[in-house]
Amino acid sequence: MRRVKGLLAAVVGSIGAAFIYGLIRLFGRVCRPADVGWLVGPLGGTTIGERVYEETAAGEALTLVRHAREGGLIPSFDVLARAGFDPARVHPKIRDFYQRTHAFRLDTWATTYFPARLALWALVTTISRRVEQLNFPIDGLETSHGMTSEIALMRDAAGALRYTGWLRKLQKSGNVIYSGFYMTVKPPLVDGACVKVVFPMPNGNATVVLRPDHDGASGLRLESVGRAFGDAGFYRVQREREALRVWRVSTLHERFRLYLDGEETVRCEHEVSFLGLRVLTLHYRIAAA
Repeated sequence: MRRVKGLLAAVVGSIGAAFIYGLIRLFGRVCRPADVGWLVGPLGGTTIGERVYEETAAGEALTLVRHAREGGLIPSFDVLARAGFDPARVHPKIRDFYQRTHAFRLDTWATTYFPARLALWALVTTISRRVEQLNFPIDGLETSHGMTSEIALMRDAAGALRYTGWLRKLQKSGNVIYSGFYMTVKPPLVDGACVKVVFPMPNGNATVVLRPDHDGASGLRLESVGRAFGDAGFYRVQREREALRVWRVSTLHERFRLYLDGEETVRCEHEVSFLGLRVLTLHYRIAAA
């Protein structure tokens, strides 16, 4: 019975992947990498998991440090400064988390919403677990045993930081939730730097460009909401010969809201919505390790 279920999941997953590739071909635009340098990022192989860091380092001649004892998702928060956003206004504890992510641990729980939960379940069980990427927790109990957090640093020959990797896995199952690559970038339609997160997928990636904004007096909000191609948003990228086919999924949005609770502990609400419907909210309690 288990073998039959596995075979069925593989068949359904292949159909689902073909459907997604069809949407990318239908709605995507063909771009030369040189013309969309702000969007270029690591592409994945057949499966992703944590091996993607070694593969990317080897492919780009980078020095890789796994389980780094230094480093953060945004090495210098000041690079995000722009008209309307002053990094100095963001609470020092929130800035410290982004600049020294290695020194923090995360307690996490998830909330999913009907009817989008059904589509999320189908995506995770048939595709995400097979390729070992974006294994969103569907049930709050999946995160009850905690989540691991590993920082991986990738530097070029001159010692400059190219990518900060953030690998998160469910403690109980070992499933990879995210194998992400973090950096900052200035998209053409944004008047300042954004946070760019690349999640390699088979022969492509999912790239999220997040615009920083203030949330209250000292909080931080990161949103992938924009007007058009070249703005903040969710971009599904697929390799196509010497070019890239890019689909900006305008109906898929992510929003991060970071703030301090009554006990001065950093909290984060990570909300994913599609077609205006909430799909998933990940709740984080962030504290020094």
